[in-house]
Amino acid sequence: MIPNSSDQVVIVGGGPAGLTAAYELAKHGKPAVVLEGDNIVGGIARTVNYKGYLFDIGGHRFFSKWDEVNQIWREVLGHRLMERQRLSRIFYRNRFFFYPLKPFNVLFGMGLWESLRILGSYLTARLFPSRNEETLEQWVCNRFGSRLYKAFFKTYTEKVWGVPCSEIHATWAAQRIKGLSLISAIRHAFSNGGQDKVKSLISSFYYPERGPGQMWEMLAERLQQLGQPVLLERRVVRVVHHNGRIEKVVTSGPKGEEHFYGSDFISSMPIRSLVRALQPAAPAEVVRAAESLRYRDFLTVVLIVNRKQVIPDNWIYVHDPSVKVGRIQNLKNWSPFMVPDAEKTSLAMEYFVFKNDEMWNMPDEELTRLATREIVQLGLVNPDEIVDGTVVRMPKAYPMYDTGWLEKVDIIRRYLDANLRNLQLVGRNGMHKYNNQDHSMMTAMYAARNIMGADYDLWAVNTEPEYHEEKNPDEDRSNADTPEYRRPPYAEPPRVNSQIA
Repeated sequence: MIPNSSDQVVIVGGGPAGLTAAYELAKHGKPAVVLEGDNIVGGIARTVNYKGYLFDIGGHRFFSKWDEVNQIWREVLGHRLMERQRLSRIFYRNRFFFYPLKPFNVLFGMGLWESLRILGSYLTARLFPSRNEETLEQWVCNRFGSRLYKAFFKTYTEKVWGVPCSEIHATWAAQRIKGLSLISAIRHAFSNGGQDKVKSLISSFYYPERGPGQMWEMLAERLQQLGQPVLLERRVVRVVHHNGRIEKVVTSGPKGEEHFYGSDFISSMPIRSLVRALQPAAPAEVVRAAESLRYRDFLTVVLIVNRKQVIPDNWIYVHDPSVKVGRIQNLKNWSPFMVPDAEKTSLAMEYFVFKNDEMWNMPDEELTRLATREIVQLGLVNPDEIVDGTVVRMPKAYPMYDTGWLEKVDIIRRYLDANLRNLQLVGRNGMHKYNNQDHSMMTAMYAARNIMGADYDLWAVNTEPEYHEEKNPDEDRSNADTPEYRRPPYAEPPRVNSQIA
């Protein structure tokens, strides 16, 4: 397949969304080329190798309600996809609390008096809830009360986003936080499964032997074999459009400037970068909207510990405000293949930052010393047990749901829909939407099918208000893989019920 064929689909981005789109098109016999600006595929779902120690960026579990997504994972990975048991806890006040929260664990961990205050706070929220759930703070307080919110949600969430919870849109909470109230969690604790219909968080998940990047590296190899080139180090510098359609994408890379023509275009590049690359430029209102979109960046400090086992968890959330680390991944508990020496443990200390702030610009040696001090301060490791470390920075890891983000995205969408009719946006950064891996894959599959004549609304994926990991044993999944088979002018934002669950 010739890279500049006008009949091909040009896909910008070699993460889960872009590679899935190319794979779906290959199944339909439609030629495509994938352009990835980095020198590795996978995007934020990549796997990094440091002296044989493997780690991914944030921890990527493989689970999905969509059979089509699960099928792709099985097709590509086969026996390399392992089932793993989940254990995640919250570290707060020098104690561990299970997450999702378990009432008796909270009772014994917090003490009787504090537990009674938590219950009183919850009853107050039930009697006098916030009627307009516009912020994450209001959303959580309505379901758990302000006291439990301050203990188990506020500190960690503000570490993640770098802004007060009162400035984070409730949509993020609706998508990411377990959708139970305190009282329903207590009912669930006494139900023993019985006739209880409360949704429960998954207790196991799948994970590739050598991290999530193994999935995307293997899929990229398969695409090459299928005649769908995956070209690395092709950074998009211009998106040239005329008469309501994109004509070509121009990249800068090892072969200099290259021009890629196509009949259709799929983009998972950050929406802000896409608008910057448009030629001719978008109107000032659209540019302002794009430039005001914000991202939270991410850095990982991996510490190699000379101990066979440090903690039993897959990961822990650190709610201690005296340290900057937000989350700690225990990588060998994701997969034993993530460490080359079974007598050692690798811990990923995760910090949520803004690009070019003080932490982002710290030398790697200083960041390693910081992470060492903090893991010792938390009492998890002795200083003489840490034998090595490395740092990885990931820009634009999380699109921010701050004040006005939905209106800004809507302005951009309206312009793109009217002026780039052969373009579809997919994936987390491509849509500025907090998608998980499977959500991104579904947007990509639907985009590919739209090119083949379907009419899916990509923006309807991941708009359900229920928490994305919840499962209901009585749920009818016969149509779980098919959203509304139509494309309304603009999908409504997720609606959050203002009543207590």
